[in-house]
Amino acid sequence: MTAGFQLGVIGSLTLSVASSVAIVICNKALISTLGFPFVRMRFFEPKAIDGQTVILFGLLNGTSIGLLNLSLGFNSIGFYQMTKLAIIPFTVMLETIFLKKRFSETIKFSLLVLLLGVGIASVTDLKLNLLGSILSGLAIATTCVGQILTNTIQKKLKVSSTQLLYQSAPYQAAILFATGPFVDQLLTNRSVFAHKYTLPVVGFIILSCLIAVSVNFSTFLVIGTTSPVTYQVLGHLKTCLVLSFGYTLLHDPFTARNILGILVAIFGMALYSYFSVREGKKKSAADALPVSQMPEKETEPLLATKDGGDGKKANGVAHD
Repeated sequence: MTAGFQLGVIGSLTLSVASSVAIVICNKALISTLGFPFVRMRFFEPKAIDGQTVILFGLLNGTSIGLLNLSLGFNSIGFYQMTKLAIIPFTVMLETIFLKKRFSETIKFSLLVLLLGVGIASVTDLKLNLLGSILSGLAIATTCVGQILTNTIQKKLKVSSTQLLYQSAPYQAAILFATGPFVDQLLTNRSVFAHKYTLPVVGFIILSCLIAVSVNFSTFLVIGTTSPVTYQVLGHLKTCLVLSFGYTLLHDPFTARNILGILVAIFGMALYSYFSVREGKKKSAADALPVSQMPEKETEPLLATKDGGDGKKANGVAHD
């Protein structure tokens, strides 16, 4: 079972990386080469989930996507990258405070190395403005909460990534459909409905939407099988790959600073992977211990009884 689970995790991580890098390249071709600036579009066995939970979850995820787009529109690229970097420490903080999850010092150190590397590679200018800062703060908050809920809902309600995505996608799509054209108009001063749609543009839009399905599916899959923090680490791997592919395929500018940052980030990812696997093995070994080898305090609830008179019973045998 452990081998099958690890294979599933590796598959979900690979799908997430491949689909996310592919959609960035596809969307960049749409915007840069084909002149289509309106790239905001995002669609098993169904299982009923509490309606209020699904609606709030779908609206939260849709709002998160919109706020990230607005943050990019109203901030410099450097400040937007800092916004994305801030998601990991805020996620760690929220999980520590509200879910009582503990992160070891080695995991925290590896995350620090990772963030340092991605910061060196991707953060250039840091121009601040009040509206952009507020939007970035809201984007961080909604993204962190949304990704933590993605993991929590799947585990507590015992639903798969596809079941959760199937239930929440209509609400997520509705808020993006309602607000997308207005956001595009605000950011580009052009209407998506007035654009001249040629065959290559339509083809790349369809391709982008198809890849987006894979991106959404892999996002829910990765968060469900691992954790929100691991998903963010994976996201920064995608950033490094996008920078590399941008240089090799699209001939984007690439400096020694980019190379250094990517190498540091990859080192941080390697440390995170190593420490996560090591701690996972320790936890599995602890979970596999027979009851007789567990600490006494862990077995006490199994022997607890409703009243003191029964306290003399142990293992079904009464002692006079």
